[in-house]
Amino acid sequence: MKDTVYIIGHKNPDSDSICAALGYAEYKNGNGDINAIPARLGNINRETKFILDYFGLEAPMYLETVRLSVSDLNFDKIAPVSPEISLGMALELMKRNNLNSLPVVDENDKLMGIVSISDVIGSYIDVWDNNILGKSGTTLDNIIDTLSASIITIPDETRPLMGKVLILAMEPNTAREYIEENDIVLCGNRRDVQEIAIRSSISLMIVTGNAKVDEDIISLAKENRVAIISTPHDTFTASRLITQSIPVRDVMTCENIVKFSLDDLVDNVREHMSQTRYRSYPVVDHNNRIVGLISRYHLISSTKKKVILVDHNERSQSVDGLEECEILEIIDHHRVADVFTGSPIYFRNEPVGSTSTIIASIMFENGRRPSRKIAGALAAAIISDTLLLRSPTSTNTDKIMLDRLARIADLNVNIFAKEMFKAGTSLAGRTPKELLEQDFKIFTMDEEKLGIAQVYTMDPGSLKDMKSDLVSLMEERAANNRYSAFMLMLTDIFNEASEIVVVGDKKELVAQAFGKTLINNSFYAPGILSRKKQVVPPIMNFLTNIKELKD
Repeated sequence: MKDTVYIIGHKNPDSDSICAALGYAEYKNGNGDINAIPARLGNINRETKFILDYFGLEAPMYLETVRLSVSDLNFDKIAPVSPEISLGMALELMKRNNLNSLPVVDENDKLMGIVSISDVIGSYIDVWDNNILGKSGTTLDNIIDTLSASIITIPDETRPLMGKVLILAMEPNTAREYIEENDIVLCGNRRDVQEIAIRSSISLMIVTGNAKVDEDIISLAKENRVAIISTPHDTFTASRLITQSIPVRDVMTCENIVKFSLDDLVDNVREHMSQTRYRSYPVVDHNNRIVGLISRYHLISSTKKKVILVDHNERSQSVDGLEECEILEIIDHHRVADVFTGSPIYFRNEPVGSTSTIIASIMFENGRRPSRKIAGALAAAIISDTLLLRSPTSTNTDKIMLDRLARIADLNVNIFAKEMFKAGTSLAGRTPKELLEQDFKIFTMDEEKLGIAQVYTMDPGSLKDMKSDLVSLMEERAANNRYSAFMLMLTDIFNEASEIVVVGDKKELVAQAFGKTLINNSFYAPGILSRKKQVVPPIMNFLTNIKELKD
């Protein structure tokens, strides 16, 4: 069975993060050794949606966490049982499937209770009164199945199995004193005892040892509405087995049942199990229907989820629960940050403008040609991340890969870029919250923590009407998250400049790092396009120098 590996971009994904995950998943699946699933950690932005729609691609699956949940475990997938099945059948099912328990459900597949081996064993240890079959309401079918019996006669209108269980191992005259209406009797091949029992209006006669029954006895049974069955077991064995025909609803546990859903995290399941002493617990799906049973063994034998990170290598930008999974590879074009691994991995980090450039390089280096759709998506991501090769982060490698991918996708780069940027950069109808979450990253160094959102637009003037609300929201987030500064880069792609809106305790110092003065919480920065290469380094250097001067 192939291992499932999730290929994950960063939180608040941009086009490069999404397209790189899609491209690398196609490459890894082509190798045939794993089941690679592209995943995303946030909503698709307008630009990325345009790319996916243009090339007819599905968005990667949304992944909230890589912490193990019940659905990731190989728990026992066992069908639930009806409350009417016999103890004997329940025990046989548990033995056959190597289980300790069975979930019991009603006609709507809703959980009613749990029957366990200990429940069944307890039923043998308990001292039953001889009215137990009548009290339990067991069916004739259960008795036939339990005793491996064959039917001799069953009248159209049967008597209720409401009496006591009686073994007729006595003289006929003595038997009359014990037999009552609707009793269930076990007997051998003594014709006189059989006749007395039938004339006493019993409900069921069980003939042991496969003994034959005379035709006149059968006729008498029909007249008196008495059912007769024959079992191959001797009388002692039959008397021991017959209590196994009792329905499981009579012994199952139906109160204070601890159950888990497929979405429950394994850590939470482990905690609940530590507070109880059951051997198995029912698992329900999203419709509250039983899908199986889970035990402590399944928690012990569980394996970590496997992931490949693309376009990031910082824990703060990655999926929740990253520390609990197994990282197999990292493909990135950012600075080396703080992702730790328990063993050596394949780590490829290149100073190029886009992770999709690296993904394309890997494909071509290994003699692989991306599909037309994926080639187009990777080309679009390079255009996006390098601002059509205008960004200072862009390299000759980006240009070579873009040209090669565009030929495969039959893409006019300049025409496509204008359509893509136009679709993705319109601020019409956008809220301050959407602008700050579209492409947001956190950068840390020593005690300084910068929050930087970046929005590309071909209409920077459209920010004016919402600027006051935007600044208020930024100040709130800066305070709540203790950012030294929180910035929004509103980047004009074709004029190659950015308006930088900044709040926080060190907002003035941020402006000074660029030789600017803040006016209404913002300053204009010609030639500034890259957050990674043109914004973070000068700010960090400036703050470090100030700190050294103070020291």
